[in-house]
Amino acid sequence: MNVSSSSGNSTSNASLAGKVVLVTGASSGIGQATARACVEAGARVGLIARRQPEIKELAAALGGPNGQAVALAADLTERASVEKAIDQAIRNLGSIDVVIHAAGTNIRERALNVLTAEAWEHMLRTNLTAAFHLTQVIVPRLRGRGGRIIYISSYAVQRPDASGVAYQASKHGLVGLAHGTMIEEKANGIRTTVIFPGLTDTPLILKRPVPTPPEVLAKALQPSDVAAACLFVAALPLRAHVPELQIVPAEV
Repeated sequence: MNVSSSSGNSTSNASLAGKVVLVTGASSGIGQATARACVEAGARVGLIARRQPEIKELAAALGGPNGQAVALAADLTERASVEKAIDQAIRNLGSIDVVIHAAGTNIRERALNVLTAEAWEHMLRTNLTAAFHLTQVIVPRLRGRGGRIIYISSYAVQRPDASGVAYQASKHGLVGLAHGTMIEEKANGIRTTVIFPGLTDTPLILKRPVPTPPEVLAKALQPSDVAAACLFVAALPLRAHVPELQIVPAEV
């Protein structure tokens, strides 16, 4: 796993000094870039992912002598695993201020005429039910703190494409989860945001049934671009709320 930062990929001057941020899907792609951006902005960060070796390596790379990053191995599709990770985060980092849910997946056999019922269930469990578990467990810990939850959805929700019906249905579901949570919890100071990235050069690209042409991929967003959007929302003053934010390649 390459955890080194790329030149020219600095996210912004936003500050999260003194904040505790949890990032799911932190072992690669958008999650990893977002975790890095949050540490650089001064936050203490909990790295949540199933792949324990990768997040341990990332925590070691980002933590430094002050231990600003903590690896929290968890399977978000299992409620008990989510509860254990959140409890561990609070013990190691303190009260939680921001949660950025970047975990998700897709499959190659995604078209309706080849999608199996088992694959459909897997996609919903991984992309939506996991987000539900995380939300329901974390909300009580965010009440009264001006807590924010940022969900990474997909531009396919805004502009349907060939990413597959299960992927699109699950990413649409994140929008309902986010906005429903906001309505129920805004009186408790909780704010939710859905970010809709367009084509981004992440490992998820490798799961496309047809490889993305190199000339198209060269114009894609980088994970650090989406991380910058997350950081912008996370660092806003409590009086400001961004319900939804699109970020797409300028030339694709």
